[in-house]
Amino acid sequence: MSLRGVIAYVGVGSNLEEPLRQCRLAIRNLAAVKDTRLLRTSAFYRTEPVGVSEQDAFINAVAEIRTGLPARTLLEALKAIEQEMGRRESIRWGPRIIDLDILLYGQDIAQEDDLVIPHPELHKRRFVLVPLCEICSYAIHPAFGISMQGLLIRLEKDDRSAVVKIEQIAG
Repeated sequence: MSLRGVIAYVGVGSNLEEPLRQCRLAIRNLAAVKDTRLLRTSAFYRTEPVGVSEQDAFINAVAEIRTGLPARTLLEALKAIEQEMGRRESIRWGPRIIDLDILLYGQDIAQEDDLVIPHPELHKRRFVLVPLCEICSYAIHPAFGISMQGLLIRLEKDDRSAVVKIEQIAG
């Protein structure tokens, strides 16, 4: 792949069937997407569930990619990875084997029924902002004009949910 393309950030999360293994597999699958190169990933974090509290903790991370795919095609590739890994639709914010979300796609803003960029909950979620700040604290939210670090600082005044870096285990 050439050096052309868009830098995008993808949120990765799981809380079912060995979540750390599921997240690692999803990142490997993401790295294999056509016209896409995995540039780096954050550490993995154990996080409290949001929305539905009666479920196991999640493992979350963020991947930075360079992609030549349009945002819509990237979304389709992420949905295909989720399906291949066994994700089934369930209750909103409920347990899942894998969850892949486009957080940022360059400085693009999209507002469609099934494609909203930047991710509409990004600025409200410590489990997204902490790993995102690990790899791109300087990135500017295209709609708010505030850095990821600035969003995290604002959020931490009200949100103390647990986001704990875990040891990365080979495999």
